[in-house]
Amino acid sequence: MTSTEPVIIGALSPSRAGDYMTCPLLYRFRVIDQLPERPSQAAVRGTVVHAVLERLYDLPAPARSVRAALELLEPQWRRLLAEEPAYAQMFADEAEQAEWLAQARSMLERYFTLEDPTRLEPAERELYVEAVLDGGLMLRGYVDRLDVAPTGEVRVVDYKTGSAPTPDFEAKALFQMKFYALVLWRLRGEVPRLLQLVYLGGAGEVLRYAPDEADLLATERKVRALWEAIERSLRSGEWRARRSRLCDWCDHQALCPEFGGTPPPVPDRQPGDTVRSSRRAATDEL
Repeated sequence: MTSTEPVIIGALSPSRAGDYMTCPLLYRFRVIDQLPERPSQAAVRGTVVHAVLERLYDLPAPARSVRAALELLEPQWRRLLAEEPAYAQMFADEAEQAEWLAQARSMLERYFTLEDPTRLEPAERELYVEAVLDGGLMLRGYVDRLDVAPTGEVRVVDYKTGSAPTPDFEAKALFQMKFYALVLWRLRGEVPRLLQLVYLGGAGEVLRYAPDEADLLATERKVRALWEAIERSLRSGEWRARRSRLCDWCDHQALCPEFGGTPPPVPDRQPGDTVRSSRRAATDEL
């Protein structure tokens, strides 16, 4: 780092901000303790489907067909399995794995009912973005796709392999997209024209939202307030567990007071340590 770069006090991604909003103790387990978690079939399927959609756009536009996407699925799954052999342990038998792959195929087929990739030329795919707010908080994350119109207007696209949220939960779903829009605004000086969530689960749906500066300023205030709350937890050592339906999928119930567990002593680690040592730690998402 040079003397002209800002001092980084910490870093937040949309997923880690979401962890703290869901359950401060979950944030602690993932960011401070860095406890291992078992891979889930849903998360790994999402990774594979994202990889296929990213590589689909490597093909010439006329070749971006359903068949081409499905032909990419098995190679991407084998590539991921070679990188993480433990993923094979997610399945009880070959039949369960085959059903899992069939669900991924259905999501890819559904994608073509929601967008026509032969008419799109993304400006960026799997784009890592980061911006430092006044005060030194770094916001960062990966944008699935960035579309730029000939007129310069920007559309931020994110693929979701779950079902679309009900209207009551749309605001929570859009927080991630507004987070990305805020980072891009701070980087480029222009508010993205459209935020688009493409849901490949369920019946398939596209959720669109046009942000303005007031939206992104409100998102920035929310992010700053979240970081202040995280800092209070760091100072006090108090990381409150917040019980919800999401607890059913949590790997850390044995250590959670809500389930009769006792968290381990808090390690001497700060959530901004990695970015203080390296501004290029793009793969270490906090």
